[in-house]
Amino acid sequence: MRERLSVSTGYGVAELVVHGDADLVGKTIAESGLRDKDITVLTLHRGTLVIPNPRPRNVLEAEDRLLCFGKLEEMRSMIPARPKRRSKVKKLPKQPLHEA
Repeated sequence: MRERLSVSTGYGVAELVVHGDADLVGKTIAESGLRDKDITVLTLHRGTLVIPNPRPRNVLEAEDRLLCFGKLEEMRSMIPARPKRRSKVKKLPKQPLHEA
């Protein structure tokens, strides 16, 4: 999510990217549940195509970018959690290493 504009407390304009593995892929904007979360899609960017005020019947595809207005916290909650990185530090062996 990239926040574009803060309008009033808790609300703003942000860009959401629909990744290929998102459960929004293949759903219409109406079926996506965005309106239920108080999020309005202002513009749909698909490659070089720009669709202002997209209709609720527009089907979302992978890599669509949605310029949305709504509750920033709801938009943040749509971002999947990143897996934790494994530490790069190796544990020392329990037995001391012997030099040859």
